[in-house]
Amino acid sequence: MDPLRLLDDWLTDGTLRPSSQAEYRREVSRWLTWCTTQRPPVNPYDCGIEHVAAWCGTFLTAQLDGRPFNDPTALAHVAEHHPDAALTHDRRITAVNRYNKAAQDRGMIRLIPDLTMLRSGLDRAAGSPRRLTPDERTALLMCIGQWGPDNARHYLRDRVVALLLLEGLRPAEVTRVDMRHLHPLELPQPTYEVRAPDYDFEAVGEKHVLNPVTARAINAYLPHRVKPAEGVHALVLGQGGGPITTDYPNKLVGSICSIDPTLDHITADAIAHTGF
Repeated sequence: MDPLRLLDDWLTDGTLRPSSQAEYRREVSRWLTWCTTQRPPVNPYDCGIEHVAAWCGTFLTAQLDGRPFNDPTALAHVAEHHPDAALTHDRRITAVNRYNKAAQDRGMIRLIPDLTMLRSGLDRAAGSPRRLTPDERTALLMCIGQWGPDNARHYLRDRVVALLLLEGLRPAEVTRVDMRHLHPLELPQPTYEVRAPDYDFEAVGEKHVLNPVTARAINAYLPHRVKPAEGVHALVLGQGGGPITTDYPNKLVGSICSIDPTLDHITADAIAHTGF
């Protein structure tokens, strides 16, 4: 299917709000135009994160202050000094990501590129509710369940991050959960007890007895956990065996919630304040 025809087909299927339709049409049309003007042209059905990054960089020239848009420090600079531009950038990533998901659903793309690293990690809606409604929480759980190998290489790790947020751990605390303080419990269903860690990974905060769903997600993740770097004991590890960065949970939430158009305002903090 022609990419522009797919855009029309996707936006007129009745699942998106009119305001979202208008925003997504504008941004995805820009993306598709950029693809056709490259030499050689970029196939939007067979592209990588580097192509999306190159396109996004064209909108951030002024905010980058001469920096190339080629690593996380550049995006961190935009987020720190130009938060409004960073939020617009994140919405642009969401639009392309949802378009790619629509293409995958229609068989045009087998594996969509993981655009998580292109998100600034800023809260996308400063005035959004502090808690999810029951319907939003149900939709989020469905999105977590659908997050699989077609979405991200480390999808088992990502599920653990999202579920730990639902346990009430704040995003930064999730990044510091320590394997040495994860204690198995034999309740009616096997689970774990963990305390919220401080900045030195010490288990000094609130005690959490994890939901059995979270415990099963951890057990599924552990055999595939990246080999930790020397002296690192964090449960959730990134590339190189170090802890994930503190902005990763919010970036991940943006990607997971992109599965459901009704969750485009959800943040990691809102999930942590909601709980199971």
